Amino acid sequence: MDVNVRIDQPAQVGEYDEGMQTMLQLVWGDGFLSPGGPEEVARILEGEDIRGARILDVGSGLGAVDVLLSRDHGAASVVGIDLEPELVARARERAARSGVGDRVSFQAVAPGPMPFADGTFDVVFSKDSLVQIPSKAEIFAEVRRVLVPGGRFIAGDWLRGGSGPYSEAMLEYFRLEGITYNLASAPEMAAALEDAGFGEVRLRDRNAWYTALAREELARMEADWLPTMIARLGEPRARHFVANWRQLVRVLESGELRPAHVSARAS
Repeated sequence: MDVNVRIDQPAQVGEYDEGMQTMLQLVWGDGFLSPGGPEEVARILEGEDIRGARILDVGSGLGAVDVLLSRDHGAASVVGIDLEPELVARARERAARSGVGDRVSFQAVAPGPMPFADGTFDVVFSKDSLVQIPSKAEIFAEVRRVLVPGGRFIAGDWLRGGSGPYSEAMLEYFRLEGITYNLASAPEMAAALEDAGFGEVRLRDRNAWYTALAREELARMEADWLPTMIARLGEPRARHFVANWRQLVRVLESGELRPAHVSARAS
């Protein structure tokens, strides 16, 4: 599955195809397209009280996170937005099955300004989705606009270590991954938030946690998961994903790819 490297471009509809969804849920759990499951969502929310909050989730994917925000963390309402109409449809089904369809909803949106009035939300949340948006300045300006004064931005995202040209190892990871990456460093992320009118900006590096977990995921892919992967995806794509994960571990170990938690308050 040879693909072109997609960096510093907008994400495209169709990047999370059926095979990608199947694979990521096998590794990360039903309804999750990024690592850590309910435990990592809880960690992102450490020190934050979202009970009774009106929440916007940017990049809601298959909706498992939104169910958690409502059912387990007490949000009054959650609106999830995503570029992919297929993911939105599946997220709606998940919310209905989970009994939170009356307070969790989803919308397919195009890149650009968000279809909400100023000051609509108390919290904007995102988990590992802003990496697909090229302009951090533009997205954070929109996040600030739709938040009430004093509202919170709370997220997990994929950042990069350092700046300048990507290494050959990182470019090979992008090629194997096949989805859009628009990585900012921690200082760049903090500066973009401050420029958009946020204060109390905090970043927490999660590289050590996910490096250890990704090694475990790779070991399972190479052993007990591989027959299931081949059965569900076919052998070429299954082995492609194994190669992808080997490269993921390499760029995590080098520190060039650095997952992080981010929070800030709208001033």
